Order: sequence, then structure tokens, then C-alpha cells
Amino acid sequence: MIKKQANIQQAAEYFKDGMTIMVGGFAAVGTPERLVRAIIDKEIKNITLIANDTAAPDRGVGQLIVNQQVKKVITSHIGTNPETGKQMFAKELEVELVPQGTLAERIRCGGAGLGGVLTPTGVGTVVEENKQKICVDGKEYLLEKPLQADIALIRAKKADKAGNLIYDKTARNFNPLMAMAADTVIAEVDEVVEVGEIAPDEVMTAGVLVDKIVLQKEAY
Repeated sequence: MIKKQANIQQAAEYFKDGMTIMVGGFAAVGTPERLVRAIIDKEIKNITLIANDTAAPDRGVGQLIVNQQVKKVITSHIGTNPETGKQMFAKELEVELVPQGTLAERIRCGGAGLGGVLTPTGVGTVVEENKQKICVDGKEYLLEKPLQADIALIRAKKADKAGNLIYDKTARNFNPLMAMAADTVIAEVDEVVEVGEIAPDEVMTAGVLVDKIVLQKEAY
């Protein structure tokens, strides 16, 4: 079995300038804070960030915005982080706002190898700008293209040594979707157990999708 446990320094070796990075979480709940901190410490720049929101200036991916490490963010909400709007209006940061359900489906399509999703959400609004419209049975839909990333940073409650994951209640949010839509997946977890200690029907993300596991509170 491939060893998937890593310390934070080993995990940080995967981070490079110019990467497209997905980060799980919803208003920083379910966000791998330690991995985000590793990006900050390594001073990675020119990131294209895919996340549900830009959190707060002092939490989650919001810290990457404040440090101006992100060149573009694809997200559903920026209102909790004033710095995002400030940089957007100053043209220092490109912001692609996507309806939340559409964002989830675009990530799902990226993971499933689909060409996109047809949705009526955004038809007749600014959301449809520069997008293909397709008529099905007399109704117009927008073709929303899939999202994929070089790396996904996700947060789970428990992992076994094979990388099988369990999430904690609503902290699950975008994490399972992102685990399917990136070339490399690193999971930050509260604890690591032996293979077999997680029952098969409890697994929420299969270990085959997870490349590395980092403990949230301590290195080993």
C-alpha cells in the first residue's frame, strides 16, 4: 500500500506558483486551515482559486486574498470578505461569480468527465454573458462548463491509512466534489486510523481519490 500520510512540509512541496487550486469549505467551515497556512508560508503566487466563498480576511482562503496571492477566484459569494471586493474594483483580482448550485455542478462535471451542465439559472441576467445558450423543448438553458484543478485541498474528520475519508456533518459541503475534480488531492484530517477501522458503508470519499493525508494538529 502506498504511504499517504505526510507532514505539512511534504504536502507543501506540491504547491507551485500559477496553480489552479480548489479549497473545500463553506464560510471557512470544512476548510483545511493548516494547508491554507502552508500556501501562505510558502508565498505561492498567481493562484486561480476555486472555492464556495472567500471567507473572511482572517479565516480560510480569505487570507490568500488579503495577501494578494490569488490572481483569479471562481466563487459563489464574496460578501463576507471586503478585501475581495476592494481588489476586484481596483482590477487587482479577477472575480468570476457563479451561482452556488451551478458552481457545485460545474465541479461535479469536472470530476465526472462531463462536458458541462445545462441550467436555466442566470438566463436573462449578467450571468449569461459570453456563454452558450441551448434551447431544449422550447426552454433556454446556459451551458456551464466543467471546473477542474491542479490540486484540491479538502478537510475531513477521519481518514484511514488508505485515504478513505469521513466528513463531519455540514463540514462535508464542497469537499467530496472537489476530491473528484483535481489531479492531486490532499486531505487535512483530525485523525488517521488503520485500514479496516472505517466500515465500507461509512466511507464518503474513497481512498483512491486521495493522494496525501495531513493531520490537522500535529506533524509526524
